Amino acid sequence: MEDTTDLSPKADASLYNGQPSDTGSSCPSAGLTSRTPSTSEDTRNGVSVENVPVGNKQWFVLRVSYGRIDKAKTFVEAKGIECYVPLRYKEVRKQGKKRIIPIPLLHSFIFVYATAEQVETLLHDNKVVANESRSLLSYYFDHTIHLQDNPNRNPPLTIQDEAMNNFIRLTSIKNPHIIPVTSNSIQFKLGDNVVVTEGEFKGIHGRVARIAGQQRVVVELFDGCLVATAYVTKEAMRKEKSITLLG
Repeated sequence: MEDTTDLSPKADASLYNGQPSDTGSSCPSAGLTSRTPSTSEDTRNGVSVENVPVGNKQWFVLRVSYGRIDKAKTFVEAKGIECYVPLRYKEVRKQGKKRIIPIPLLHSFIFVYATAEQVETLLHDNKVVANESRSLLSYYFDHTIHLQDNPNRNPPLTIQDEAMNNFIRLTSIKNPHIIPVTSNSIQFKLGDNVVVTEGEFKGIHGRVARIAGQQRVVVELFDGCLVATAYVTKEAMRKEKSITLLG
């Protein structure tokens, strides 16, 4: 993860967790477009972080050619399709003052909430963009399963609503100590699936891990996509039964 990336302020509240850059204000947290209704009571600053399942729409993970998250977000929304671009919040000093600015959490992925047909059309249109030497978007495949009618191929990766809501909750919290991690850099405490019961991470589900000498809760959205909370005390969490959040 590179820390040198910066983002220009955006007026669209659905873009980049709804958080304008270079501000000291609290995070409004949604990251979803206004077209996604919600019945959840779990809100921060009046903005919901959950979406209601709509018909046969799913959360698709799409790969973005490196460095073009901004362009990908604009392209998807121009097609009238909802998407989510997670951020992490970096603490910096400018002119002697401490500020927290948003930077991309995942440089190569965008999460699209749509039907399979909509995504197929989106990727087809993406391939015919004039003057582009590489595709802006492509499928990210689920390598853990195979298509029933073609055992040599993997289906596109989709994320369950429950898992996506949990991920959006976590990545919408404006805390510079929330970080992306790799499986090699963490030591899980076997079997400790927990839910955080107190503090700003209340309601986050994940696994207890020790990272850089601190106890944190790790949310794994899919293989290779792991995000860790800041330090969480053992008193601020409770164990729960093992749950599967992958799509």
